[in-house]
Order: sequence, then structure tokens, then C-alpha cells
Amino acid sequence: MITIDDQKGLVTVDTGGGSKTYSLDTPEAFAAVSNAWLRAGWWVKHPYTFTWMGRPIIQLPEDMVRIQELICAVQPDVIVETGIAHGGSLIFYASLCKLLGRGRVIGVDVEIRAHNRAAIEAHPLFPYITLIEGNSIAPATISRVTEIAAGAGAVLVLLDSNHSKDHVLAELRAYAPLVSRGSYLVAMDGSIMELVAGGPRTAADWRWNNARAAAEEFARENADFVIDEPQFLFNESLISEPVSYWRGGHLKRIR
Repeated sequence: MITIDDQKGLVTVDTGGGSKTYSLDTPEAFAAVSNAWLRAGWWVKHPYTFTWMGRPIIQLPEDMVRIQELICAVQPDVIVETGIAHGGSLIFYASLCKLLGRGRVIGVDVEIRAHNRAAIEAHPLFPYITLIEGNSIAPATISRVTEIAAGAGAVLVLLDSNHSKDHVLAELRAYAPLVSRGSYLVAMDGSIMELVAGGPRTAADWRWNNARAAAEEFARENADFVIDEPQFLFNESLISEPVSYWRGGHLKRIR
């Protein structure tokens, strides 16, 4: 429950384990309300209401705006995405490649359903996209992605398939060699898994069995990468943290 007192400039948030009151003009108030909003949004499937150029995208709009900032900064020649679902995010990345005048997208999924494949292949931006059907950590899949990305100057990898810790950790280890220095491996959806664990469409072990936990373990074992949450490129606000499903999942290659 959230109660806002505009006259006093206070917000009270009931977290289930007690309530806390914050001054409305603080980052702490915004974070508390945002977390409640994220949890409620998970319950009602809020991200399942957006499309990009005609294809369902199933992402928070803020996450997509933030990844656009990262793509513009990195200027990748190749963007690899594992887990493509309806293809909306592939189309989003492809549209950025077209706008930037560089780059292409490789989409990997263990199963590309016929109706999704047909819609993606019929899209005007499909010339920027290569589809690969296969388990993202299978040797044949990794070999195919590596072959296509060979010679690219800058490579960005986005992991949005099976979000279990073991699978994401295997993806991180497999695709890390492709990532160029200064670019990123992004393990998506770890922070939302922690936040909603035990709710609908979840498991209790999501509190630790998630993509962010995989990113943290990978950073400990691989000194070439550090967890690096990109800073806001423009900020006249009182906040410095995004409202995101992916917090803690950005791994930057530093050497």
C-alpha cells in the first residue's frame, strides 16, 4: 500500500514487512515507490503491452531507452541477442542500426515459432537481422554466432533467454570472447527476478537463481569484465538509478 500526503510532502510505503515514510523530494522515496510499481507491474504483466514497429517487445520502456543510450555510445557493428520471443527487441535494435548507419543484429532462440519467424522475415528491417535457431550455449550455436561476428570492430551481447543462474553463467562464459573492449555483456532481468520471487510465474529460488547472480559470479572469475551500470547521459533530476528489470547485469569489458 502506498499513501501520499501532498500537504506534508510525504509518502508511506507498506512493504509487507512494515511501512516506511519518506520525504517525496528524495531518491529514497522514488526508489521505494518504483519497486512497488515494478512488483505490481509484474503481477498484471505490464511489459506485455508494448510493441516496436509492429512486433511485441515485452520489455520496460525505460530499459529500452537506456539500452538505446548504450548502443549509441558503443556504436556496435554487431549486436547479439539470445532469446528473441516475438522479435520486437530485434526490430528495435535493427532500427537503431539503420539510424546509426552501421551494425547488424544476430538473434538466437532455442525455438523460433513459425508465426514469429514469418513476421520477422517479412519486416522491412529484416535485412539487418540474422536468425539462428538453437540452444544459446550449444557449441554449434556459439560457433555460428562467432562465424557471423568475425571481423566486427565492436560487438555488444544481450542475454535474454533462460534466466537461471547456471544458464546465464554459461552464456556469459561462451559469448565473452566476442565482446570488444569498452562494450558490454548484458545479463537481463536479474533484478526483477529478485524483487518478485515467490509471486505469480516465479519460483522462490529466484532470489538467488537469477541473471544478476550469474553476472556477479562471472565478474569475480573474469578480470576482463566489471559490473558497470551505465550512468545517465543527461540528468537534471534528483535520482541516479534507473527503474529497470536489469540492474546489476551490465558487464563492461575493460581489457
